Amino acid sequence: MIKYNNLSETIPLISSELQLNKYLQSIQNDFLLAIDTEFRRIDSYFPELCLIQIAAGNYLECIDVLAIKNLEPLFEKLYDSKTIWVIHSARQDIEALYYLSERIPHTIFDTQIAASLLNYPLQVSYQALTETLQNIYLEKKHTRFDWKTRPLPEDVLQYALDDVKYLLPHYEMLKTELIESKKLQWLSEEVGFLLEPSLYEPNFKQIIKKTSGISQIDSKSQKQAINLVIWREDTARKDNKPRKWIMSDERLIDYATGKNKLSSSSQELFEKFLNTNQTEKKLQAPLLSQKPLSADEKLKKNHAQEYIKKISIEYDIAPELICSSKNLVKFIRGDKDVSINRGWRSKIFKLKSYLET
Repeated sequence: MIKYNNLSETIPLISSELQLNKYLQSIQNDFLLAIDTEFRRIDSYFPELCLIQIAAGNYLECIDVLAIKNLEPLFEKLYDSKTIWVIHSARQDIEALYYLSERIPHTIFDTQIAASLLNYPLQVSYQALTETLQNIYLEKKHTRFDWKTRPLPEDVLQYALDDVKYLLPHYEMLKTELIESKKLQWLSEEVGFLLEPSLYEPNFKQIIKKTSGISQIDSKSQKQAINLVIWREDTARKDNKPRKWIMSDERLIDYATGKNKLSSSSQELFEKFLNTNQTEKKLQAPLLSQKPLSADEKLKKNHAQEYIKKISIEYDIAPELICSSKNLVKFIRGDKDVSINRGWRSKIFKLKSYLET
């Protein structure tokens, strides 16, 4: 177990540029960093980063992002090409930092993804993993804390520090297991999508699909709804407000189907947006419910699932990690872009050959 040399009765908090630069100097030769963040996303479109916790070498620190204007020295360290982030369930942390720094880390070791490759429960929590690996129980009593609160109470700071305190030992144990099971390269492939900047930009197809009621309206209304969704998203980003504060899904569907009308000023802004962005040309496909499986497709799916289960036992991983039910249907219907056609998945089994036998 790492013994951090700056823990005392008073929990440390870096809240000035001088303190930050002194800390960065102390870890200048450390490039394996355990990282966690705390942010607020209640009344804004973008996550508002409030705190960064880092464990490195013998140091365990909280950095008050709200108190320090110039974070560039910290970003230079975090995004150095030699720096490896050890992080649990990295996506939201990378996103919160991305909107502030406009950068993506070079290398990450996501302990949640690593654990899933070793047949720990899918999406295992940091607390559950800590208890399993180190027999240490962590309470989650501040999950709804408002991280903009200042000053931060001592018990809240301790809670935040605990979220990185055990990450480096997790890294050592999980990395050893991955090497022994010849799955370390699998992890590199799995975390690759997290290092794509496009992941942290709006995914309009997903946003549209998640818009309540949009799949139940006719194709003409769907096209109008899609335009409204994209306009709402653009407005929410510009105003930094939650999208449903701009327009609820229910109101959006009412406008799309003609049950309600936009105000004259909103209609003018909407039309101007359409003329500028040509949204309808970008996303024209109707969002109809997926057609039912045919008898032949059902048979192929059942056979494939049996085969996947057999392979999952052989490699000691969850079947869902190899291929989800949704992706399996896409594969059966000829989609060549599903994950089972790439990387380690395609190497451990040949599903296409199996289905054709």
